[in-house]
Amino acid sequence: MIPGDVSTLKDTDPELVEVFGNFAFDEVLRHSGLDTRTRLMVQLAALIGCQALSEYRVMLGAALTNGVTPVEAREIVYQAVPYVGMGKVFDFIHATNDILTERGVRLPLDGQSTTTPATRAEKGRAVQEQIVGTDRVQRMYASAAGDELHFQEFLSANCFGDHIARTGIDVAVRELLTLAMLVSLGGCDPQVKGHVAANLNVGNDRQTLIGVITVLLPFIGYPRTLNALAAINEIAPAPTKEST
Repeated sequence: MIPGDVSTLKDTDPELVEVFGNFAFDEVLRHSGLDTRTRLMVQLAALIGCQALSEYRVMLGAALTNGVTPVEAREIVYQAVPYVGMGKVFDFIHATNDILTERGVRLPLDGQSTTTPATRAEKGRAVQEQIVGTDRVQRMYASAAGDELHFQEFLSANCFGDHIARTGIDVAVRELLTLAMLVSLGGCDPQVKGHVAANLNVGNDRQTLIGVITVLLPFIGYPRTLNALAAINEIAPAPTKEST
């Protein structure tokens, strides 16, 4: 998957490298059902969320070698800004630029923004309603106290207008990336549930979501993975035997 990459851990920690490699890149993949590109993209998103910069560098090399485009790589790290925060994403932006430059990619890449300062709020809310649901967005605005309404406006204009409305990655994949980031952050249980529902709204079914958290497990650990599984089971329960 990563031609020419040789881990120094193979010499110092051979048992761990063998166990992890067999689990993460064999056993787990047999249960994911995701194509290689989607798998690598959600793993990159999760590595940003859990602040695994060194592993991110390795996996970004693998992603670029296996069909993820420079634009897609950049969009993943840009999308992390509203969910993970610039304080945590800053170093990943520089790492991404360094790796792209090393591979001969000329920066800056073509822009992917679809909004302007004048349209970001309206278009962002339209995208937000498409993903989250019109009724839910309306309830969020209606229930916000006067001194906190600006947070709802920020969500529409900044999170969705400035970031999610961008081209380069389609809406369905962007929602998988959002879920991966939230799951890997930890402490985001209400948001994870909300974005399980949002994934269903944009066409990602239960099996796809199970596949995402399956490929994240080796990198984010069991507690956060099982919390995500609980959210999926609450919002999108497994079919009963009678229904199958």
